[in-house]
This record gives sequence, structure tokens and C-alpha cells, in this order.
Amino acid sequence: MSKPSPWRSPMIQVWCGLLLIFFVANGVFIYLALTNNPGLVVDNYYERGQDYENTMLSRLAANPGWEMRIELIDSPVLHQPANLRFHLSSNSGELLPPDTVRLFAYRPSNAAGDFDLPMRDLGNGVYDVDVTFPLPGVWDLLAVVIKDDAEFSEALRVHVTKAP
Repeated sequence: MSKPSPWRSPMIQVWCGLLLIFFVANGVFIYLALTNNPGLVVDNYYERGQDYENTMLSRLAANPGWEMRIELIDSPVLHQPANLRFHLSSNSGELLPPDTVRLFAYRPSNAAGDFDLPMRDLGNGVYDVDVTFPLPGVWDLLAVVIKDDAEFSEALRVHVTKAP
């Protein structure tokens, strides 16, 4: 009488099946990761990382003590303009005329939708812009003030919803 083959055992077949499913699923995940690149990596990442500390220290040293605040007037809805205001003043409350004020909108999950817009000066240190978001989801907004070749910014994260 011969011994039965271990490959006939249901336990061995279940474990082999689970192992096969594991490898196939990981292969699918690796394939999707390589083919669906969101493009969020920059070419000179190493140089930018090295310069980060020096850049931040120089910005802190050159900080003029401005008070900056982004105010979302309208709730952002997909493909509908939303008004956004930016308030800029010094600690003493005096008006500060910057060279330019721009709004940059970044989508953390996909760099293809990023855009920037110039902001209108309403006077009294208040700037505004009408923003129309092309994609739903989370957006990082960055109001950038440029004064005498120095750049200062204020950030706000918003969630853009689809129209009801």
C-alpha cells in the first residue's frame, strides 16, 4: 500500500491557494503603482531638500511681522466660482503695499490640476480672487505675498464638493 500524496490534502491545497492569491494581489498592486504615477515627484528633490533649512532660516530672519489670514467667503463647489479673501497687515495695523499677491492652488493627490491666480487689491490690505476648482476633493491654497524679492505665504486647506 502506497502513501497518499501530501498535495491531495485539503489543508495543503487551501494554504497553496492563499499563497497564490497573495502573490497575484501584490503583483496587481505593484503594476498599478508603476502605471498610475500621479507625478508629484520633482526632478531636483535632493537639492531642494538640502536648501530647505537655509531657506526657512532666511525667511524667518527676513519676516517683517505681517499678519496674514485667508478667508473663504463662499463654500467651494466643483465648477462654480468661490470668492476668497486675503487680509494683510502689520502688527501695528498699518497698511502694507506688497509688490504682488498671488493665490496658488495645489491638489495633493494629483499635480495635473494645480493652478495659480493673481489677487485683486480691494484696499485696506484686503485682496480677493474668484476661484473655480476643476476637480473635487482636498485642495491646499497658498496666498503668496512678494515684497522686495522676499516671499511670504499663508496656507489654507479646503474641501471642494460636487454640486448637489
